[in-house]
Amino acid sequence: MSRNVIDAVEQLVEPILETEGLELYDTEYKKEGKNRFLRIYIDRPEGKVDLDDCSRVSEQISAELDRVNPVSGQYYLEVSSPGAERPLKKPLHFERAIGKRVFLTTYESIQGRKKFEGLLTQYTPESLMIELEDDSVEIPPDKVAKARLAVAFQSKGGE
Repeated sequence: MSRNVIDAVEQLVEPILETEGLELYDTEYKKEGKNRFLRIYIDRPEGKVDLDDCSRVSEQISAELDRVNPVSGQYYLEVSSPGAERPLKKPLHFERAIGKRVFLTTYESIQGRKKFEGLLTQYTPESLMIELEDDSVEIPPDKVAKARLAVAFQSKGGE
């Protein structure tokens, strides 16, 4: 059922975002405790999403969801940016992350480990390549449990 809700919501949301110069990054429909949450993550292909974007788009999406009613029962709608440490789930997410630091975990051990942080240097549907500090590793995408961008913090020298 969750997948049907997500598909229906995405069909409603994408035209709204397109007219605003934004794109749909991801959609989640989850039950947490007693409540259900419909989370819509938006992005701007060139630039950043700000609070005004989220607020403006949230109103439009809410009105369209009320009109079409693809989600039965009560839920909370949240519209936000995927953030600096955004999750990488779809092929497009990985393609856009090439040349950036990523952190990922795998379902099974690869080269003796399940956690990797490094520079994503290559992505295809068959493999992704991460350059680690001392080595590089090739990981099949179907072995990736979770992946996200990794924000590197640098100290201000001399301390």
